[in-house]
Amino acid sequence: MPPQLANGSQPGIDAMYDGQKLIGLFLERALKFGDFTLASGKKSTYYLDGKQISLHSIGLRLVSQGLLELLHDVPFSAIGGMTIGADPIVGGVLVAAAEQGRSLDGFLVRKEAKGHGTQRFVEGPVLPGAKVVVIDDVVTTGGSALLAVDRIVEFGCEVVCVVGIVDRKEGGAANFASRGLPFRSLLSIEDFGITPPAASR
Repeated sequence: MPPQLANGSQPGIDAMYDGQKLIGLFLERALKFGDFTLASGKKSTYYLDGKQISLHSIGLRLVSQGLLELLHDVPFSAIGGMTIGADPIVGGVLVAAAEQGRSLDGFLVRKEAKGHGTQRFVEGPVLPGAKVVVIDDVVTTGGSALLAVDRIVEFGCEVVCVVGIVDRKEGGAANFASRGLPFRSLLSIEDFGITPPAASR
């Protein structure tokens, strides 16, 4: 009889993305209310801590499965984003791809160039000319993802899509569109019962 995991499922079974389960994990672990200043500089009455999901075993598994499903029709050979937010997500997607028998490369974009060795912004086996996807966990205005896009394009790759785990619907999609970048997200803030600012919808 196959061994069971701690949650009662079997290894290699239940490999489909479960969006409702991911929403539940966000509500349980990552959504906080109060007065916050976001990385974009915007003020907010709520905060989504994506690392509470991407650094949790079940959360990362759901995100990774979901992203591969979300990108099923996008031709790409590598996925990456700004360190450190993208780090666990990239690792999770690579493992999920391997479980599907798919070869995929990852890359990480440094905020500052490495001070020794290759002295470059982009780390990983990705090569110039590759079609790549840029990932971010929580997208507000998209500034972090756009910086990653600039660095990987400068490196010589073609960005075919930007993806987020959650879209706060505060201008990110429009900023990507203005650069001709397709954007997809697993979830939006509306999945948690929160209405985004009207001007940014």
